[in-house]
Amino acid sequence: MSNFIEMIMRDLRNSIAVLLVFVCTLVFTSTMVSAEAPRGTITISKEAAGRIAIALDRTSAKGGRESELARSVDGTIRSGLDFTGLFNLLQAPANMRTVQGGALNFSALNSVGAEIYTGGTMTRQSGKVLLDMEVYDALSGKQLMKKVYSGAEGQVRPMGLRFCADLVELLTGKKSLLFDSRIVYVSNRNSISVCDFDGQNVEHLTSARTISMNPVISPDGKYLAWTDYSSGKPDLYIRNLATKATASVGKPGVSIAPAWRNGSDEVATTLSFEGDQEIYLVKPNGTISRRLTSSRGIDVSPTFSPDGSKMAFVSQRSGPPQIFIQDLQGGQARRLTFSGSYNTQPSWSPAGDKIVYSSVQKNGEINIFTINADGTGLLQLTRGEKYNESPAWSPDGSMIVFMSNRQGGKRLFVMNSDGTNQRPLLQKEGDQQQPSWSKGR
Repeated sequence: MSNFIEMIMRDLRNSIAVLLVFVCTLVFTSTMVSAEAPRGTITISKEAAGRIAIALDRTSAKGGRESELARSVDGTIRSGLDFTGLFNLLQAPANMRTVQGGALNFSALNSVGAEIYTGGTMTRQSGKVLLDMEVYDALSGKQLMKKVYSGAEGQVRPMGLRFCADLVELLTGKKSLLFDSRIVYVSNRNSISVCDFDGQNVEHLTSARTISMNPVISPDGKYLAWTDYSSGKPDLYIRNLATKATASVGKPGVSIAPAWRNGSDEVATTLSFEGDQEIYLVKPNGTISRRLTSSRGIDVSPTFSPDGSKMAFVSQRSGPPQIFIQDLQGGQARRLTFSGSYNTQPSWSPAGDKIVYSSVQKNGEINIFTINADGTGLLQLTRGEKYNESPAWSPDGSMIVFMSNRQGGKRLFVMNSDGTNQRPLLQKEGDQQQPSWSKGR
């Protein structure tokens, strides 16, 4: 527990007075047009077959501007597919076509171990950019997909990412929400920033005039909720991202650790205006909708099942902080975690089957675990890397973003949902922390 408090103290080094309050309350805590040929029936399981070997051909183009756009989309596609951890990306062999624009030489593709081939052409027509992409089964020679993506020159990156999403769905049988998603986080000097799924296109959402914490974007992408210290105490702020209109709860006491409820426009947060720290639902205009918990001990860090019918949260009702699950219809709560004496920061998977959380270890480390929603299948994802905190699922459940100090300072990292392929997300100076992954704009 002392190590976890130490972590919180690092987060609030700007204000000793704020730290005292916080430790008392939070320690638990593209327009596109497409034409598509019939798809093949191929489904490749990453778990069963390892990474999918794909030969990526360079996008062909005629003319200087078209060639520049083609190089740009090639970089987008390569980095997008590599980010998923699903693929082994191969360079297409030089002898893969008998003549320029001729038939594919599948023997050459097989010689480099390719299972899948993809390539395309870039043209411009009537002020639009057309990206014509083809995908083949390199073993059988069967065309699996042919699709045209259309947009303005400034939409080349989203066009390439849309192809990545279509390819992932084609080869895995699962719709990908990754390539249109965003990650909101607290950046250096406590401002709130948002970036694309891969760390690109960073945008600042709030200024750094006060301490800001725990930012979360609503499921529909309309609102940003966060804990703000402008009033001298932690309070819930809710901002309409389109109009910039901002509301606050404005109740006495503290308001911390917000989380949007799936299937509604309500955000849950811990409030203390009635004495004990309990979890409430709040509307975007700042008015309280409903009280969710009622027990002795602090209840914080809510997260909701995909259908919004259940809530996981952190409570000290049974002693040291543990994770509980409550049915919102009946109100009954059950304890989920029993391994570890200090478990916090839960996040419910989009599929509804798992919850990821952070846990303070006896050796002083803070590590990330997943557990099935029924309490089985405990799995440790990080180890031997100092402090690993604030885990959050990608919208498709394939990845997890988290904060770690393994490279010094606070940095955002991502990993596959099974803990593999851990790597930094952003290459920027300053701290980044408390990430939350949201769907597209």
